[in-house]
Amino acid sequence: MSHSSHLKPVLMSGEVVAGAMIFEFFTPGISRILANAGARFAIYDMEHTGLGFETLKWLFATTRGLEMEPMVRVPTGEYTWIARALDLGARGVMVPMVESQEQAEALARACRYPPEGRRGAAFGFAQCDYLGGDVAEKMRDYHARTLLIAQIETERGLQNVEAIAAVDGVDVLWVGHFDLSNFMGIPGQFDHPDFLAAMKHVAQVAKKHGKIAGFMATDKAWVERAKAMGYTMMAAGTDTALLQGALGQLIVDIDLAPKD
Repeated sequence: MSHSSHLKPVLMSGEVVAGAMIFEFFTPGISRILANAGARFAIYDMEHTGLGFETLKWLFATTRGLEMEPMVRVPTGEYTWIARALDLGARGVMVPMVESQEQAEALARACRYPPEGRRGAAFGFAQCDYLGGDVAEKMRDYHARTLLIAQIETERGLQNVEAIAAVDGVDVLWVGHFDLSNFMGIPGQFDHPDFLAAMKHVAQVAKKHGKIAGFMATDKAWVERAKAMGYTMMAAGTDTALLQGALGQLIVDIDLAPKD
């Protein structure tokens, strides 16, 4: 895959890019289904779902040849989670609850090979599509394609968002809206003025530092609200609610169908 075909430069240009977050349907066909729907990226969630690395590797394999890039939300920002996800071929790593400049710097180091970072080398395996080639060129290419997505979803992350955004290597500030409202003491109050101000602030800080603001929108109203604030990396989710909602509506249609 050449630099020009990576999604990262498109995202970093500020173009609105739609993808999906997957929490439940870790199936052989899901990547193709998402790509057919127009998703440019898929973030498979390891934080809340029980998804493990072996299944993640298999999911990533199902995206080969598709016009969609596989990403993952790891459960925590420790080196072993990030480096392993990247070795399996993750094009983006989302890290929950990023709260400080120091933490953001450690995440950036985990995503990069020396001298920029401290990532261990394993070439010719999954991230390389099992191909050989010049190692120095590979490292440059992997740095160019890898997105580091820092979730701003606690009061501490919000307080330190300027310092986090200033870290070289952090590409996306992603608001986790449920957690952020919880940690702000206004759980689920997404129309609360303080919550709306926080969302706007994160988007403004991202723009100021040349970074991207990301968000998972669960309906059209959320899409419009987030886009108006400047969020450009947007996941359509959740997979469970989308299936249940569409299926439920069709079942209502069946139940209300005229009787003969």
